[in-house]
Amino acid sequence: MSSKGRDKSPSGYQVGYGKPPAHTRFKKGRSGNPKGRPKGTLSLTTVLEKTLREKVIINENGQRKEVTKLQAAVKQLVNRGASGDLAALRHLLMLVASAEERSSGATVADASLGEVDQKVLDRILKRFDSNSKGEPNNEAHTE
Repeated sequence: MSSKGRDKSPSGYQVGYGKPPAHTRFKKGRSGNPKGRPKGTLSLTTVLEKTLREKVIINENGQRKEVTKLQAAVKQLVNRGASGDLAALRHLLMLVASAEERSSGATVADASLGEVDQKVLDRILKRFDSNSKGEPNNEAHTE
C-alpha cells in the first residue's frame, strides 16, 4: 500500500479513482453492456410515427373516407376549435405557429400576422374567454 492508501500492482500500475484493476476492465472488442437494447427494438419516436401513419375510416358528409390517424386527429382539433372550444383553439394556434416556424425557418415573433389580423384574433380570443367564464359579451360589433 502506498501512503495514500492505493494498491500498487507488481507492474507498477497504480490502482485508484479512474484506474480500475486490469483484471476488471472491459476486454477489447467486448461491449460493456452485452444485454443492451436488442436489435429491432423501436424507439418511442418510431412507434409514434408508425401509429400516426396508420389508416382509419371516417364518415365525412355521409361519405366513408380513409385517412391517417394524424389527419383524423387534426380534423377533430380544427372542428372543436371552430365550434368554440377555447382549449382546442389554443392548441390549434400553437400547432399552426409551430408548423409555420418549421416551414419558413423563422421564429414565431418574426413570422406571424399583420397588425389587423392580430387585433381580430385577440378580439376572438377575448370573446371566447369571456364566454367560457359566463360573462355577457358587451363588445359591440363595429367593423
